[in-house]
Amino acid sequence: MNFPLKKTIALAGAAAMLVSVAACGSSNGSSTAGDSGSKDGKTTITVWGWDSTLPDVAKAFMKKNPDITVKVSNVGTSAQTQTSLNNAIAAGKGAPDVSLMEYHSITQFALSDALEDVSDLASGYESFYQEGTWKGVQVNGKTYGLPVDSGPNALFYNKEVFDKAGVTEAPKTWDEFYEAAKKIHALGDDYYITSDAGDNSQSTTFMSLVAQAGGTPFKVDGEKVSIDLKNDEGTKKVVDYWQKMLDEGLINTKVTSWSDEWNKGLNDGTIASLVIGAWMPNNLLSGAPDAAGKFRIATVPQWTEGDNVNSENGGSALVIPKGTANKDAAWKFIDYVCHDTEGIKARVDAGAFPADNETLKSDDFLKGTDKLTEYFGGQEYNKVLAEAASQKIGDFQFLPFWSQVQNTFGDYVGKAYRGEEKISKSLSDFQDSLIEYGKGQGFTIE
Repeated sequence: MNFPLKKTIALAGAAAMLVSVAACGSSNGSSTAGDSGSKDGKTTITVWGWDSTLPDVAKAFMKKNPDITVKVSNVGTSAQTQTSLNNAIAAGKGAPDVSLMEYHSITQFALSDALEDVSDLASGYESFYQEGTWKGVQVNGKTYGLPVDSGPNALFYNKEVFDKAGVTEAPKTWDEFYEAAKKIHALGDDYYITSDAGDNSQSTTFMSLVAQAGGTPFKVDGEKVSIDLKNDEGTKKVVDYWQKMLDEGLINTKVTSWSDEWNKGLNDGTIASLVIGAWMPNNLLSGAPDAAGKFRIATVPQWTEGDNVNSENGGSALVIPKGTANKDAAWKFIDYVCHDTEGIKARVDAGAFPADNETLKSDDFLKGTDKLTEYFGGQEYNKVLAEAASQKIGDFQFLPFWSQVQNTFGDYVGKAYRGEEKISKSLSDFQDSLIEYGKGQGFTIE
């Protein structure tokens, strides 16, 4: 079944774009994409991606493979890249040989028959990658790319503020997080343990909390999809907990993620912590410079003490759009960037968070950078993030029209965060809208 990919992707909105930039990085410049093909016995491939490390790793690849020319083009943020890729596929021309793609988007492209199945080429690779990242490139038992980076959740917290509130250790459970929230808000009306306005950019974090709670509100089996945001146990656990936090005024619901006010709150300590992906350190360094030396990192609170469960919040893979004439060269590049030790090191040295197990154990990675070690008060921060990456991951699935989730989440859930209704009502209406949309896209909704 060929689903109408263009309708699905084109709705990705500005908020979804903002999350993508923050989660996976962006480049201020790009090289010009050229036509792929062969010239003078050499193969030229075009790579689309917003990640600022790709041009440098492409140069390293070309030194090792002089018969392949790689042209990297930054065509915008993650959502913009998806839209451009969809338009090229719909037009039957102009698609790249390789594209960077966030994990949550792979399902919709794979089910639209828009990506090359690389299961045979990637055979035996499963144990090389973290559990969460490998699951991110799997759709219906087939492999549609290789993980290039990851975003396991972690708790980033301002130790100075926590200490001032009498919270001397990072919360190990969500119950402890709740108690810490009360103490921090008691410091003053402007102080909150975290911020959450229920805006579109919070959709990924909210769903990652559902995943950590064992939730499986979405199930995809080919063209059959089920959506259950009302009765899924993991979803209900998060909804009940977050509703209590809202009812007691323990979350800053006025400040949207990635806004100037958000950075200001992180900078001055009035937003005292975030649960967010492991790609966050450099964003804190640039967005909250005055908090240098104050922040620390811990693994995420657990729903049951002693559990060791986490979830992915962001991260991306390299995929091959269907129909490229240069599949062999495209795979060779992907394999170098994502599976070759040299290619992986080039990206990690430039600040990327790894997707593979060996790098997470390496001394070079674990020692971190001097600049970030100083920012986190001398903490060996990458050791904590490596621990977060090693935690168990559930079986959360992304809908094959995830851009619609990202683009409309705030329209529904935002009402609850403004106090207009309960989160359960917002999610119920959100579910109805997703069911209607999915049916309109040609899916069978169960």
